[in-house]
Amino acid sequence: MSFSNPRVELNSQPECNYYTSLVRNLKTAVIPTFTLESGQQLHRVPIAYNAWGTLSEEGDNVLLICHALTGSSDVEDWWKPLIGRGKAVDTSRFFVICFNSLGSPYGSASPLSTDPVTGKTYGPSFPDTTFRDDVRIQKMVLDTLGVKRIASVIGGSMGGMIALEWPLCTPPGYVKTIIPVSTSAYQTAWGISWNTSQIRCIQADSQFCGGYYAPHPQSQPVQGLGAARMIGMLTYRSYTSFESRFGRRKSGSKQPSQSFSRPMTSLPSPPPTEAGDDIPDTAASKREAHNFGPTTIYSAQSYMQYQADKFLKRFDANCYIHLLRKMDSHDITRGRTTTMLLPSEEHPSTESVAAVLATCTAPALVVSIDSDLLFPSEQQTLLANSLPQAKLMKLDSSDGHDGFLLEMSAMEEPISTFLRDHNANIFEAPVFGDDEDDNEEVVTDSVFGELESF
Repeated sequence: MSFSNPRVELNSQPECNYYTSLVRNLKTAVIPTFTLESGQQLHRVPIAYNAWGTLSEEGDNVLLICHALTGSSDVEDWWKPLIGRGKAVDTSRFFVICFNSLGSPYGSASPLSTDPVTGKTYGPSFPDTTFRDDVRIQKMVLDTLGVKRIASVIGGSMGGMIALEWPLCTPPGYVKTIIPVSTSAYQTAWGISWNTSQIRCIQADSQFCGGYYAPHPQSQPVQGLGAARMIGMLTYRSYTSFESRFGRRKSGSKQPSQSFSRPMTSLPSPPPTEAGDDIPDTAASKREAHNFGPTTIYSAQSYMQYQADKFLKRFDANCYIHLLRKMDSHDITRGRTTTMLLPSEEHPSTESVAAVLATCTAPALVVSIDSDLLFPSEQQTLLANSLPQAKLMKLDSSDGHDGFLLEMSAMEEPISTFLRDHNANIFEAPVFGDDEDDNEEVVTDSVFGELESF
């Protein structure tokens, strides 16, 4: 794969939208022109990221972390117990960096971006991107930063899909190790079906207007996006976790049965609509909530409404659709082997997955969660059996797919040991910075992850 590096502008101002204001210490690089895998070109392409630690003189002490579907580049928000001095993601030894994926609302080019050609927000016209696009454009930034080699690429769920593409899209040896967590070699029919259900919920909302709504939380299709988030939550957790946490307990309060449709008065006033944007009148930011009267609800229902409300304040509907479709396109065998087709249907075979992953020389720690409904454990077993130097770690958790965002204490030791085993030179070198631990704050809630005080 070719990596041409036009002049990358570092330290640019983040894109101005409501969602970027949610991310702390955001950094932005701008790529003048980038050609997507589809052949379409983007111009003045912002790539947002967060970074911690110090890059070594050799440029090889890099830990690249890939965020999940609705995560951001602020790893300290959604994985804070694992990142910091002396922790699994040790910022005194590694230069830790996380990029915002193309299509996500938190600073990189997305449907929220302004098309420099038209001067209007892309909205639903933002072109499809792939994880291979993410690898190519992120490597341009890493090259500009002086990175020569990546010690490890770590990612869970969607981030795990990107992690798998890194050693396949870059020269041999550039990525030393990978840690794919709760992910798969390709998006399954099961995953595609769940994603399609969520997309249809959003599109069925009359406020969606074909994707041409004002690009801020108060004007987007809150009914459809809220329902989509509820569907997603059912795939991220498990029957056991919901039964043990909620059972048939009542919430003890009376709320509208569709509370997530109420106006979100806690949000700041939306920015003025850009000149030239054609926003239909039906997408007006002020509308009445659909209140069908007070209803005694169960704790499980209250929790689902809480999740919808929380999500509506931090994510954009067009970006959500873009990323779901991006996940659906994920298939590491695509274009890499002629044996990927079974006789009667398009489906990556075990043999084709093994053939592609056999070319990956990077040792891998594959993490599997036994209660994961979205990416069942057999998907990680296939990865571990196909990667030449892989170790399979099975995480015993009742939390389902979100276990990798919740069971952090169980993940810390295996990740730390794996990184130490394969990066002796980094752990033998002097640490960077002083001896103080600046990361002892107890995390009780998270904007982008699943740590919560609810």
